[in-house]
Amino acid sequence: MVDLVSRRLFLAGLGASVVSRAALAEAPLQSLRPQLRGDIPSGAERLIQAAGLRGEVAFAVADVKSGAQLEAFGGDQGLPPASVAKALTALYAVDVLGADYRFETALMADGPIVNGILDGDLILVGGGDPLLDTDDLATMAANLREAGITEVRGSFKVYDGALPYVFSIDPGQPDHLGYSPAISGIALNFNRVHFEWKRAGTDYNVTMDARTARYTPSVDMASMRVEKRSLPIYTYQRSARQDRWTVARGALGKGGARWLPVRKPALYAGDVFRTLARSNGIVLGRVQITREAPQGAVLVVHQSDPLESILRGMLKYSTNVTAEMVGMMASKVRAADIQNLSESAAEMNSWASETYGATGIAMVDHSGLGDASRVAPEDFVTVLVAARKDGALRPLLKKFTLVDSQGRPVKDHPIKVDAKTGTLNFVSGLGGFITAPDGSELAFAIFTADVDHRATIPRALRERPEGARSWNSRSRKLQRALIERWGTLQGS
Repeated sequence: MVDLVSRRLFLAGLGASVVSRAALAEAPLQSLRPQLRGDIPSGAERLIQAAGLRGEVAFAVADVKSGAQLEAFGGDQGLPPASVAKALTALYAVDVLGADYRFETALMADGPIVNGILDGDLILVGGGDPLLDTDDLATMAANLREAGITEVRGSFKVYDGALPYVFSIDPGQPDHLGYSPAISGIALNFNRVHFEWKRAGTDYNVTMDARTARYTPSVDMASMRVEKRSLPIYTYQRSARQDRWTVARGALGKGGARWLPVRKPALYAGDVFRTLARSNGIVLGRVQITREAPQGAVLVVHQSDPLESILRGMLKYSTNVTAEMVGMMASKVRAADIQNLSESAAEMNSWASETYGATGIAMVDHSGLGDASRVAPEDFVTVLVAARKDGALRPLLKKFTLVDSQGRPVKDHPIKVDAKTGTLNFVSGLGGFITAPDGSELAFAIFTADVDHRATIPRALRERPEGARSWNSRSRKLQRALIERWGTLQGS
């Protein structure tokens, strides 16, 4: 490990000043501090060795004002960025759609309305809103009644063709993980269904619902059967009209709950809306899914929050569905013929190359969930430097807390950090901005990954594989050590 580290440090030319691609057109605006360059080989090497990480380490840091790269270790090596990629997706969405963009979900009538009776079809039209929830559908159902609709004689349809359908963000994840659901032009509750179980004598009562703070409508499109076994804990079976789950009785204990992914988003939204419409006295027929753009009169419209607000929440809570939906909507606006998630990600990669000259970005999705994505830290830092000069990203990022030697958060630490974290099993990333004690600002990206070991983990064990927690903990410790090094040296 020591020889490998040393070779990479010297190959990266860490003893010299390197100018990032964003700054190649002009000389640095200020000279680099000798403290930051003079101690690089021994300082960086000690930190990496102390982390004791199997796999690869790559990072880059640059001065925001001049664009000059200050330190790099394997900076041109592409590694999986995990959820750090969401920062890139946020920039992409704002650039293409605009910070004030709002998604719209509508109810349309395909037929005449006479005395409150719709003699035609009612269509729930998805517009790609990643934050649509049961409360929003309840309001739309109430507004439909207030618009005077009392009966629908035609079909009830749900349009989900605003975006391509994706069965799972990352098919390599276990079926039951709620953070890898399906994607389409309509989403509800982040495309997750709530599964709850309670012991009832020798058996269990189970429920599947679309709960929010105000409503708990049960759903028919997702079912759960308790089976007498220990493993596997969950199984999933596709069917035309249902997500069919089974769960191992031996794993249930006295009771509990968890969110499961939805694989049929349009059926899910339609199922829930039928229940909410019925509570307003409007009986709708069986849900029919359509990908043909609807025609007719608009009866009710729900508008999302502005995109900037949506992205702030996405970066804070690292919601994969939000990243994929806003990313695909941006790609659709740029190139309307995208057919799947990888084509949409390729469009974002092209945008990064065209806009920033960042050719070392090769994403396979917009959330970073897929471990086949590769991002070179130097290219990511190039994007961050340019974004900071435009003022576009740092206000959306979450504050990153540094800790003391005992792991306790330091509230008034002299080094201030706003960054996006990223975590997969045996993959960890961090990218964002540092304000040093002297007020100077740095952009950085740190990626670590044990890709070879990750590839050996069976799909069924990828939720919590052995050793992943301690590996990721050591990676986070290295990230904090590097940040403190850069902030201290730059600000001294």
